[in-house]
Amino acid sequence: MRALVLFLAILSLIAIGTAALVEPPAIKMPGTQPGQVSNLETPNKCDNCHGGYNRAVEPAFNWRGSMMGNASRDPIFWATLAIAEQDFDGAGDLCIRCHSTSGWYAGRSTPTDGSRLMAGDADGVECDTCHKMTNPDNSEHLGVMISPFIANKDGEGFYGSGMLSLWPNSHKLGPYSDADARHQFLQSRFHRDIRFCGSCHDVSNPVTGDVAHNNGKQVTSDDVIASGYLDSPLTAKAAFKNPPYMYGIVERTFSEFMAGALSKTPVTSYSSLPADLKAGAIAAVAASGNYADGTTRYFSCQTCHMRAVTGAGANKAGVPIRTDLPLHDMTGGNYWTPDAILYQNTRGWLRLGGGLTTTQIDALKAGKDRAMQQLKLAATLSVAGNTLRIVNHTGHKLISGYPEGRRMWVNIQWFDASGNLLREDGKYDVVAYVNGTPVKSIVDLSGTNTKIYEAHYGMTQAWASQLLDLGYPADLPLAFDRVSGAVTLTLGQLANGSAPYADTFHFVLNNTVTKDNRIPPYGFSYEEARKRNALPVPAGQYRNSDGTYRYYDELTLNPPTNATYARIRLLYQPTSWEYVQFLYLANRKTNAFLASEGDNLLNTWLATGMAEPFVMAETTWGAAPVPACETPGAPQNLSAKAGKKSITLSWSPGSPAPTGGYRVYYDQNGKLQLRAEVSAETTSFRDTGLTSRMTYTYVVTAFNTCNAEIAESQPSNKVSATAQ
Repeated sequence: MRALVLFLAILSLIAIGTAALVEPPAIKMPGTQPGQVSNLETPNKCDNCHGGYNRAVEPAFNWRGSMMGNASRDPIFWATLAIAEQDFDGAGDLCIRCHSTSGWYAGRSTPTDGSRLMAGDADGVECDTCHKMTNPDNSEHLGVMISPFIANKDGEGFYGSGMLSLWPNSHKLGPYSDADARHQFLQSRFHRDIRFCGSCHDVSNPVTGDVAHNNGKQVTSDDVIASGYLDSPLTAKAAFKNPPYMYGIVERTFSEFMAGALSKTPVTSYSSLPADLKAGAIAAVAASGNYADGTTRYFSCQTCHMRAVTGAGANKAGVPIRTDLPLHDMTGGNYWTPDAILYQNTRGWLRLGGGLTTTQIDALKAGKDRAMQQLKLAATLSVAGNTLRIVNHTGHKLISGYPEGRRMWVNIQWFDASGNLLREDGKYDVVAYVNGTPVKSIVDLSGTNTKIYEAHYGMTQAWASQLLDLGYPADLPLAFDRVSGAVTLTLGQLANGSAPYADTFHFVLNNTVTKDNRIPPYGFSYEEARKRNALPVPAGQYRNSDGTYRYYDELTLNPPTNATYARIRLLYQPTSWEYVQFLYLANRKTNAFLASEGDNLLNTWLATGMAEPFVMAETTWGAAPVPACETPGAPQNLSAKAGKKSITLSWSPGSPAPTGGYRVYYDQNGKLQLRAEVSAETTSFRDTGLTSRMTYTYVVTAFNTCNAEIAESQPSNKVSATAQ
């Protein structure tokens, strides 16, 4: 009888072309629930004080250019949501919980295809969501968690999957005790805690975690307490019995960080780190020191992704100028999604948040620039003989985040003494055509000389058989040929074949990690990573004899005959052809609201450069020739003179002088926000439209342009001035 009930339950959840009208119990997770907190205010209201006065440091402008501030607009989100809803009706609630916090907490995540979200739900993870968060372990302020939705167990908070414990009153919560706010506020130690960002950046699937034969975990991790049934009481389910890192692996960025040593290292201990680690993102924040009130600052998510800047947090008189103001940019490495959002905005394709303002467009462009800067800080390359070393300068795996479609690889062009190209390893070029349009990808995905860093998720044969028994169709496509688009594997073929698992992009149904060769962070602990389902796959990669893991990879180069030099580049792509193709072909168009999302994503990807790979770092092997594009010297003697709502900059050329021009940037404690570009003959710039009594900080670079290549100098000296 129990089997019949379960069979009927899952049939109702895989109904074709519908969306759940009520959040299914199998998707529910602890934390504050919809309708329990009703005083979440729109970011537009926050802008009144926290925006419009200094784009370099103000919270509003920088947040509006972040992926958090645009999570509801993200075309990848909508195309993936379409497949998730096909695979498990009601799974969309899990996606909306993190991509539209205002919509979810207001109860508009049902129907679970997002069709009831409103225009006001377009700003992703909003200000009030973060500034109402309390520590779910109940060690400080007490948020709303009503039994059985308690997001902690035995004193351990549940940090992950958006299981937030929100403050129910009117106060805004933040790290300062002396905020001169025009609203109620409470100091919150949690906002500087290393666990704060884990609230969303470990993601776990409550369905596979509770029902799949292996609970969606790695084989080395601890047993999961689970019911094994979709229709079981909430109190028996995995999501209510275990911390989220124990089950249903989707994303483990936070766990990667917690398993590394940087999560326990104060910034003031920078000098104790290994010499080859003192570069990139770690070096960029090393001067931050402790917080101004003496609180110890660690190499936390906030330290790297909300870098400390000097400025005012609001535009009101009397607001203190802080030296540890968190830059609200939350920058990661996604430089393509801003292009996709802007393109869909012009076409009227954005599902939410279309009709972007000039400020929003500027913010997205600035966010893209910061993402590329962040990628350049993530890794360094060095060559000794025929050995290439790649060092991870982040606090998580290199690369991290939701892995489907994201990849990093080594591209090597080998030349002879005459400059002739002998061979290219990791070549990126045309591999297929779709509707007559050429599409690009890594040409040889499994070549002897191809090194790709990535994670692959998949489905076990046992779980495929389980799904067939529960009513899933045997002809459900799991994979497609990347050239022809033909189905290469179905659910039935996996279940009845000999392979123990198969790769697939069905993230809602995936229950295993089939490959993970991404480079661990410094001090990565086997035991902590094992507990958190964050080990490499296979687990022996990078491992030292003491149980920790190397924070670098070393590759033995294979020069072809007659090679005299090589150009070596570390490339990153946030959204691959293979993932876009899957989201396009797997959309059966049975949900009218989401039917076009796969088509729109494909057309957007093709029209915006196919998420052209970005050069994170580069070096050379052998006797490299003089670069075709000479890098100019950094501008010298930069000075600033304040005027009425303006600041005038002056500088002198470096040596060699540029032929391309100069770029004027706002400095954001090492991150740069482009303000203007002027000709090579111009050595001054007047910045106008500024806010009186606000301080602005600048640097200038010089650049040369050679065909499609740009060689940009190091920044000039830094100067600051206060507009009159």
